[in-house]
Amino acid sequence: MKITMIAGSNREEATSTYLLQYIGRQLEARHQCSVTLIQLRELPLPFFSPNVYESDANARYLVQQVAEADGLILASPEYHGSVSGMLKNALDYMNGSHVSGKPVLSVSSAGGPVGVSSLSNLQTIVRNLHGVNCPEWISIGYGSHSFDSNGQPTDGGVRERVEQAVGAFVELTRLLTAGAAAAAYGRNA
Repeated sequence: MKITMIAGSNREEATSTYLLQYIGRQLEARHQCSVTLIQLRELPLPFFSPNVYESDANARYLVQQVAEADGLILASPEYHGSVSGMLKNALDYMNGSHVSGKPVLSVSSAGGPVGVSSLSNLQTIVRNLHGVNCPEWISIGYGSHSFDSNGQPTDGGVRERVEQAVGAFVELTRLLTAGAAAAAYGRNA
């Protein structure tokens, strides 16, 4: 399975990006997934406009990686109760043809206890793109932002939560991928 992960922070050493890197290693090692991590701070995108969509190489790359993925993981810091402007801008480049029917795991890092508002916002955007929200999500707040020198969360509860949510996401991705393949086979038979 091919998973595309999008890190929506513009901050160096962002907790949400560290969390995605950890998730990516789990996906590759435990679930044998092919993972592409797109860090938006390293892939500058112009403000979305329909006339820019086709002419910007970074936007084309982003959309191609999303379109080719079997599943998506979106991560954002929580800013003022919502997702980062950088991630929202990237999501504006997408439409239903890129995301429709794909499972999406939402991940948030908050300065407060948890990033539930940003997760709710992400899930609303995913629904509008006709993606399938994973019933699990991951949010870490203050007190659980630490990572060791190997990039592993130091908080055992965070590691357990990641394992549970990633497991649910992988199972959902397998089911939806198998269903899509069976439907395609039925159309071609």
